[in-house]
Amino acid sequence: MDNSIIHSLLVPLDGSSLAESVLPATARLARKIAGTVKLFHVIERDAPEKVHGQMHLTRPDEAEKYLASVSSSETFQGVTVTTHVHETGVRDVSQSISDHSEELNADLIVMCTHGSSGLRNLLVGSIAQQVISLSSTPVMLVNPSMKKSGRIFNFENFLIPLDGDPDHEHALRFASGLASLCKAKIRLLVAVPRFGTMSGELTIVNRYLPGTTTRMMDMLVPEAKNYLRSVQSKLEASGLDITASISRSSPAKAIVKTAKSAKSDLIVLATHGKSGSKPFWEGSVTPQVIRAAKVPVLLVPVRE
Repeated sequence: MDNSIIHSLLVPLDGSSLAESVLPATARLARKIAGTVKLFHVIERDAPEKVHGQMHLTRPDEAEKYLASVSSSETFQGVTVTTHVHETGVRDVSQSISDHSEELNADLIVMCTHGSSGLRNLLVGSIAQQVISLSSTPVMLVNPSMKKSGRIFNFENFLIPLDGDPDHEHALRFASGLASLCKAKIRLLVAVPRFGTMSGELTIVNRYLPGTTTRMMDMLVPEAKNYLRSVQSKLEASGLDITASISRSSPAKAIVKTAKSAKSDLIVLATHGKSGSKPFWEGSVTPQVIRAAKVPVLLVPVRE
């Protein structure tokens, strides 16, 4: 297992306190993995005067000064922090963040869940959603309410939901590599819905053939147990502390409920964000988890 899988964290900042809400979690994770932090600001062409109700950074010199101030703050004491300002104005901020994550060799992008308008409908239409759909770099989303609550980010208990899809194995490798660096415990979870708890296409089958659907779901439980045992044994062979469980609820509810009961402090999800237009995000498990979760959610793009 490659324990150097995450070393550099990229944090896009626009000068607002909302964007800065990710900083405590970023600093804590950087210390845990002995990583570096790159604070980044992109000059937006024809930018609005204010962002999240605060003055927008529109000049390179003021952006440099701002990032320097943040990097030298008490939050990052003991952490190696560098800064970068993209001085040429761009119209597509999300694309610039995605491009710079590769240019600056970032292993992880850390962003706030709220969009530029601060809508309650997290991710939909937000810069974070667009970055996830554009970038091949994993993105960790932090809800700004976590900073207000004074929550301490320990990164000691990871929750990794699985669905048996081989395409999602990259997310599992990424999460297990991070867990090894953080010396964190891992809880594996598979959701096998019961009658009445299904969503999406299964809802139609459930409505017209409820008996058949229930039996079909029940038959999947032994298969899920075997799958979990196989994954657990492989990870334990790498020296990781692993537990596993099956939930008979819908995936989103199962993930949020298990994260709470297991006291997880990071949820890791594989995402097909690259295929994600608005309809995808509205119907996906991912935004449901992000809206309801009280801990950071790390999204690992599926490698097609």
